[in-house]
Amino acid sequence: MSALIIFGILTLLMLTGMPISIALGLTVLTFLFTMTQVPLESVALKLFTGIEKFEIMAIPFFILAGNFLTHGGVARRMIAFASAMVGHWYGGLGLAGVAACALFAAVSGSSPATVVAIGSILLPAMLKAGFPRKFGAGIVTTSGALGILIPPSIVMVMYAVATNTSVGAMFMAGVIPGIGLAAVLGGVTWWRARKFGYPRMPKASFGERWRTFRESIWGLMLIVIVMGGIYAGLFTPTEAAAMSAVYAFIVAVFIYKDMQLKDVPRVLLNSANMSAMLLYIITNAVMFSFILTNENIPQTLADWMLAQGLGPIGFLLAVNVLLLAAGNFMEPTSIVLIFAPILFPVAMALGIDPVHFGIVMVVNMEIGMCHPPVGLNLYVASGITKMGITELTVAVWPWLLAMLCFLMLVTYWPTMSIWLPTYLGMM
Repeated sequence: MSALIIFGILTLLMLTGMPISIALGLTVLTFLFTMTQVPLESVALKLFTGIEKFEIMAIPFFILAGNFLTHGGVARRMIAFASAMVGHWYGGLGLAGVAACALFAAVSGSSPATVVAIGSILLPAMLKAGFPRKFGAGIVTTSGALGILIPPSIVMVMYAVATNTSVGAMFMAGVIPGIGLAAVLGGVTWWRARKFGYPRMPKASFGERWRTFRESIWGLMLIVIVMGGIYAGLFTPTEAAAMSAVYAFIVAVFIYKDMQLKDVPRVLLNSANMSAMLLYIITNAVMFSFILTNENIPQTLADWMLAQGLGPIGFLLAVNVLLLAAGNFMEPTSIVLIFAPILFPVAMALGIDPVHFGIVMVVNMEIGMCHPPVGLNLYVASGITKMGITELTVAVWPWLLAMLCFLMLVTYWPTMSIWLPTYLGMM
């Protein structure tokens, strides 16, 4: 009964168009003051202890690093390098876009930032080369979603915080699925380009490839710093985030010199605004999770599912359907903070690996970012391409269908997710 009341209140508030963060907070307050006897002192204590986690500090640092790189010309150099490597294949510029999105995702950790940084440069070039606008829009919108799967990923940090899972293990678990999904999206791009006879670029010389690699090496080194540092045990994921922010600042201002020192305060302010928004959502989600736990809702759900004889295969299928449906109405941050505390205990009771379950959730959220009505990447891409949401939805469907097939592979082949962190001794 408590679960129906809680989610009924939350649903009603969301239907009014209220932001998720405020809806969560009002749901908690309404339930606390009218239907429970929980002392307010314990609520306040939980509020502070819930967000007093070292891992949460990684979020503003990764946001800051991504903003420095977005404004610092790194994306342009990565596109040039990717074009030199694969531009001579069918749909060369499109393939370069997929590769550039994968590379930029590995240094920004944000899907919208990847769409903006790569799309604003790649789309005009593709149109000038003779590619249809829909083709370029489909590539950028879906490939930009790699930002939350290829580490470092802000969404992975939030999942780790919500479920007490290792951030480092989550990062390493995202490497192989991230590369795999990039290959799938690249395969769809190549197939459609070959089918419709889209243009190819002249094959770049070795000298041209070497030149573009040297120009992009400072941006690519951030991948080595973050992932290599975590793997080598030099620093924790949070310390890696701080290092990435400092490194991105140095690269953007003093090495590439695409950003002036006078622009730094604006980037800092934008990063602070975004970080404050996410931390506000996390704070309300912590309280929401506290209410669910206090009412014993996750454990009751787990017991009910086990009593129904629902095994791991059926549960994971149900999770996929639920999260894909949630992606119609919520963005990834809200999904992971609301559903992870509910679904995670059930997954543990069924013997599903917590890291594998996290990757399944992340891939679901990637797909949710690319379809209406709330797909964040669609809205960001709409602003870049000047296309309507309906037109963009039609443009992305071939890649979206491939992502759904990849979701099934990730869901029922856990080795793809857990092999690397297990091999590295993180699990």
